[in-house]
Amino acid sequence: MIVLPRNAHIWLPDLLRQRARAARHRRPPRGAHVMFAIADHYEPFNGAVSRVQADRRVERWQIQYERTFGGLHDDDGRPPQHSFFYPAEQYDGGHIERLAALVERGCGEIEVHLHHDRDTSANLRRTLVAFTTGLREKHGLLTRHPDGSTAYAFIHGNWALDNARPDGRHCGVDDELTILRQTGCYADFTLPGVPDPSQTRTVNSIYYAVDDPLRPKSHDRGTPAAVGRRRPPDGLLMVQGPLGLDWSRRVYGVLPGIESGTLDYSPAHQPDGARFARWLAASVTVEGRPDWTFVKVHTHGAPEANAAVLLGPVMRRFHRSMLDQARERGLHLHYVTAREMANIIRAAEDGASGDPRAYRDYWLPRPDRVAPRRSQTRRLSSAFATASDRECTCSFS
Repeated sequence: MIVLPRNAHIWLPDLLRQRARAARHRRPPRGAHVMFAIADHYEPFNGAVSRVQADRRVERWQIQYERTFGGLHDDDGRPPQHSFFYPAEQYDGGHIERLAALVERGCGEIEVHLHHDRDTSANLRRTLVAFTTGLREKHGLLTRHPDGSTAYAFIHGNWALDNARPDGRHCGVDDELTILRQTGCYADFTLPGVPDPSQTRTVNSIYYAVDDPLRPKSHDRGTPAAVGRRRPPDGLLMVQGPLGLDWSRRVYGVLPGIESGTLDYSPAHQPDGARFARWLAASVTVEGRPDWTFVKVHTHGAPEANAAVLLGPVMRRFHRSMLDQARERGLHLHYVTAREMANIIRAAEDGASGDPRAYRDYWLPRPDRVAPRRSQTRRLSSAFATASDRECTCSFS
């Protein structure tokens, strides 16, 4: 009898088909460009901790980020970037301002995260509008669409995007994709969510999901992003991270481990060079642009055990290993935020080629709090030289 990992019947068939089709092309070609983004489900109150402890968690990131990554930079001279997806239901203006200080110093950007349960469409819309309006108007964060309206990237709490769980928990809204798009969401970065049953059949893909407002999990399938292909007018961009099997580890001595791009303190999820190679092998690209690879990994960076890894020697060694691997393979590594990754994806769809660094702000501009690119590089160089689930009740008063 064959024993499969939990809920593997959902995602394993597409993964195996994908691997069979791409058996000869599982590595980016020499000269290819790799866009690397860390999407952090950044939850200061994770574990129902006190406000004092939550404050300390955020302060730790504000103080240690530049100390950890001083001297590291990609092919564009930029330091590692971090996208903080901050939960609307945990809104705290002081936390946002501390993270915004990192945004101002060019270390990353802030986006939108949400945990909810048995929610309604009307309440979800109110929640997202209140939170995104506050982030932009009070804190100078988030980007904007060409018409000037607020734009944001999104990660769903508990993986249950569009009411995807079979038991209906941790969401409740079947038309969630529609509400996200109508309130300004430019891309979703939730997946993969293995081994959760909310995981889609589609894996290792960048695609557009069109909502069926009367049914859950409309993003189970979609239209792949491709060079020259018309985007579905009602589609929401879905940017998935790598998903695969890790044959270097065995569960119960038999089953292969699962590689899902998760970063945390556990031995299987700590960052290292071997994992970077597996992420590249996932071959997440825009169809027709195989020389641009998109690697989006995820974490929960606020809790102390995870922060010790993400802001410590392990992470610094990982970045050095990743940079060394890229050079050895003849690859060009670019640290990007979620917004920049979406911009480069859009540029690829529109036929852009060559060096993607020119397309970081192609479609969606930098938030007001992000420093201009030229002065940012100088300022960071100087700084680094000296650096060794409940219903949302958002309030912005």
